Amino acid sequence: MEFRDVIRARHSVRAFTDQPVSNDQLQALLEAATTAPSWSNTQPYQIAIARGGVLESLREELPPRFDKLAALQKAPMLKKALAWLRKDGIPDGDFRPVVNYPEDLQPRRVATGHGLYQLLDIGRQDKQARHEQMRDNFRFFNAPVALFVFIHEGLGIYSALDAGIFLQNFMLAATDAGLGTCAQGALGLWRSPLEQHFHLPNQYKLLCGVSLGYEADTRVNQFRPERQPLSELLIKEK
Repeated sequence: MEFRDVIRARHSVRAFTDQPVSNDQLQALLEAATTAPSWSNTQPYQIAIARGGVLESLREELPPRFDKLAALQKAPMLKKALAWLRKDGIPDGDFRPVVNYPEDLQPRRVATGHGLYQLLDIGRQDKQARHEQMRDNFRFFNAPVALFVFIHEGLGIYSALDAGIFLQNFMLAATDAGLGTCAQGALGLWRSPLEQHFHLPNQYKLLCGVSLGYEADTRVNQFRPERQPLSELLIKEK
């Protein structure tokens, strides 16, 4: 594909087929991603790849955790406090996910969510359908491969910056190869399930996950949120 076509074609895929991704394909995508620039060429990130039995185990464990967390959000304060004390259903990821969006960014978030649910004919009051759609994140949207991105705590925000460049390389390479991806901050909610399957270095903190596979021909994959015009992103001179 022409480079500009790759950039325009990449989008978040929220439904995958069960067609497997070969070892050679995955290796080629990762090799392309490693060409990304980083802070003093430190490449302050590491990647855990879940496939096969490991992925299926995570696919079984994460959705019930999400169900329990969602139920806790509606529970009385006493029950919430007890859950926090017992660490029962509480996220144990390395970073706290954004709960309250800044006022100036909230309209974009709302517009994106509204557009997705409108496409799927999910009403504002249909909380169960919204829950199920969010729950699919923890099933990796049926993808055959999931990657988990960890960043070195020693470089702070610059580790996250470098990991983002790595991820962009990876996702564009996947698009060019006819594969789909979805970068998912939700997959950073729980670290402990990953510790059961991978030797995770303590100095590397879980940032997010990425689902990878072949895009299914479904309505959800038609969603394309509107981008801000360039004029809104440019800072004006004094």
